[in-house]
Amino acid sequence: MSNSLLARVPAPARLGALLAAALLAAACGSSGTNSGTSTPAAGSTATGSTAALVITTKSGSAGTYLTDGSGRAVYLWVKDGMNKSECSGACASAWPPVPASGTVTASGGATSSDLGSITRSDGSKQVTYDGHPLYYFSGDSGPGTTNGQGSDGFGAKWWLVSPAGASITGAGSSPSSSPTSTSGGGGY
Repeated sequence: MSNSLLARVPAPARLGALLAAALLAAACGSSGTNSGTSTPAAGSTATGSTAALVITTKSGSAGTYLTDGSGRAVYLWVKDGMNKSECSGACASAWPPVPASGTVTASGGATSSDLGSITRSDGSKQVTYDGHPLYYFSGDSGPGTTNGQGSDGFGAKWWLVSPAGASITGAGSSPSSSPTSTSGGGGY
C-alpha cells in the first residue's frame, strides 16, 4: 500500500487491519489441533508437556485397593492376559484404560516395581500393575466409589486390585450392571 493511499484510510481502520494481521500471525503459529499433548487424566498432574499419574491405595469395605492419585478406583479384568489387554471398542468405553501417557509413580501401599505399561492395539499406552492392565469404570461417580467391583460385563469379572496385585474378590460395593451384555458370550 502506498503512503498516499494509507494516509486516506481512517485511523480506526488501520488499527483494525493491524489487529487482524496480528491475530492471523498468532493463529498461524498453531495448527488448531491437539498434536501430542493430552489433558491429564483423573489423578494425574501436569508436568511440562507430559502428565504424571500416581497409583496409590485406599481402604474400603472390600479391603485395601489401588486407586489413582485422586482416589478413583482402578480395576483388573479376569479376561486379560499377563501384560495384554483384551478390552477394546465398547468394552474400553465402559472400562476406560488407565493411561500411561507420562510418568507413573507409586505411593501409599502401592509398589513401584509392580508398575509398568503396555501398548494397546490402538497404539496408546496403558498402566499395568503386577502385569495386570488397569481400568477405570465409567459407572463410578468419583473418588471412593467402587461400583464396578464384581461386575461381569463383557463376559468376565472385573475386580478391584490389592496392593499385592491380586484380584479382590470379597464383598465391597454391590456389583453394578455394566452398560453391556452380561451373558457369558464374551461381550463385544
